[in-house]
Amino acid sequence: MKPEEIKPDTGLCTILGYNAQTGFVRKYFNKIMKHNGLNATAIALNITDEHYDFTMQNVAQSKVDRMMLEREFQEKSFHYCDVLDEAALREKRVDFVEIREGRIYGYCLDDKAKALFEKPEFLDDQILFVSKMMLIANRWFDAKIDVDEIPLLIDN
Repeated sequence: MKPEEIKPDTGLCTILGYNAQTGFVRKYFNKIMKHNGLNATAIALNITDEHYDFTMQNVAQSKVDRMMLEREFQEKSFHYCDVLDEAALREKRVDFVEIREGRIYGYCLDDKAKALFEKPEFLDDQILFVSKMMLIANRWFDAKIDVDEIPLLIDN
């Protein structure tokens, strides 16, 4: 989605990363939104390590209510979460956070992404990654989850 296409009713979320604007999270998340015909997009926030701590210390008081994390910030963000799901506790990293009532909830989607497949041990990292993007898109914007569409999303 181009900036001029964002309207007052467009669903928004945030991505945090060194190169969030051009990273894989934004690329695949926005592909899924477009593929599903949904009026939603991810706004990328490029930050450096120098600004990371300040950002996470203040995110619970900001207007951000849902944020995906590029790989470089997944482990660091674990420590800023007030509540973690079981997979995040085990893996000590989060794929995304949600902010509710001033508290940061962290989630790791490894188990849920693998559960979408009959034999997850045969999958590569890219397929699991796109599966996670589908799960987040479904959670936040009711995008459909169809693992058969993953190869089409990867090829485009």
